[in-house]
Amino acid sequence: MKPSLLILIVLDDDSLASIAAHFEILYAPDSAQRAAAIDAHGATIRVVLTNGTTGLSADDIDRMPQLEFVSALGAGYENLAIDRARERGIGLANGAGTNDHCVADHAFALLLAVVRNIPQLDRMTREGVWRDGLPLLPGVSGKRLGIAGLGNIGEKVARRGAGFDMEVGYHNRKPKDGSPLRYFDSIVGLAAWCDFLIVATPGGASTQHLIDGAVLDALGPQGFVVNVSRGSVVDTAALAAALDAGKIAGAGLDVYESEPLPPQALMPMRNVVLTPHVGGRSPEAIAGSVQNFIANAQRHFAGEALLTPL
Repeated sequence: MKPSLLILIVLDDDSLASIAAHFEILYAPDSAQRAAAIDAHGATIRVVLTNGTTGLSADDIDRMPQLEFVSALGAGYENLAIDRARERGIGLANGAGTNDHCVADHAFALLLAVVRNIPQLDRMTREGVWRDGLPLLPGVSGKRLGIAGLGNIGEKVARRGAGFDMEVGYHNRKPKDGSPLRYFDSIVGLAAWCDFLIVATPGGASTQHLIDGAVLDALGPQGFVVNVSRGSVVDTAALAAALDAGKIAGAGLDVYESEPLPPQALMPMRNVVLTPHVGGRSPEAIAGSVQNFIANAQRHFAGEALLTPL
């Protein structure tokens, strides 16, 4: 008999079919279905698949006495009650590395779009505006790129920056062993140095509003910020104030504090490019994440070491 799996996130039919070959699926991708599924089947659920945004609460864990393995589909796991899961001896994994290239691609897409004003140029072209009446826009190549969070995604962002002949620096809690990139022990120092700041840190309490008014002031009126990490990392109110006052030049956001609702304070601003948390989503990335989950689950039930443990 296949183990019972509770899926708390939206998945496409191909992903569900792949997973169904190994599990009896309870599909509950919204809060109402989630509550109903745990009420009806909590006593038999052995595996939960979630993500960092949706997470899994300690209360829900307590309502599933046979739960033995929990995985986040992507890299993030900030809303997963890790301490409670570990108290119970539950195996924990994530999808680290499965969508890194996709997120790094999207970070550069946002950077290019906001610096080169692509959405507005597209709109004006359709309205018949020719270039002679438009302001000159800055280039990207040869500039200074700052990366907040030099993890797997940050390193791939740095490689893309090198392809644009950019000087790259980064900020982490401590220097990364073996990295040739310039390290800044202060996020404010990194922001003051760079032209473009790409945010790729984990979410959670330790990075809440890491990008605040002081960081944006340091970035300066010619600087741009891009966030592909978690919405909580950037102080939305401080960002709106900085943009409104011309303290920074523009922002590209794939994530924001109000998700799934768009950030209302930023909506009217033409120097902001917004996408709906799709940075890690592509057919290749989703398929890789699903296969990583299945492989981790199989290793868990076989008593083998997980590929991407938390």
